[in-house]
Amino acid sequence: MTADLNRIKVEDIMVRNVIKAHPKMTILEAAKLMAAENVGALPVIDDQGKLIGMLSERDIVRRVVALEKDPTSTLVEEVMTPKPITVKPDYTLADALRIMAQLRVRHLPVVDDRGNLIGIISIRDIENALI
Repeated sequence: MTADLNRIKVEDIMVRNVIKAHPKMTILEAAKLMAAENVGALPVIDDQGKLIGMLSERDIVRRVVALEKDPTSTLVEEVMTPKPITVKPDYTLADALRIMAQLRVRHLPVVDDRGNLIGIISIRDIENALI
């Protein structure tokens, strides 16, 4: 029996204890954090606590490794995807999946009505909800 994607809300399955990156971290530091925490993307949060970007494994491969940039000196803010698309906790999994498919992303930050980061949802989270 599969779950109904139109009935389950993002808040029901989102990760609330979000691992974050700072824009001034090096790519090496961010990659090590991603590996240690077993995550494929990191929301990037500025000094005021605002979500300013997303850093994914794809960003690192395409914008650092493929361009032969030095990961020990390249900063997250140089490589991240700025102004990421977000979802609200009351969106359905169907909504989140549709956005992911349209944008070809695997992770979406979840924000409250004030735009504060309160979680993250991944394609893996949605897949696990269907099992």
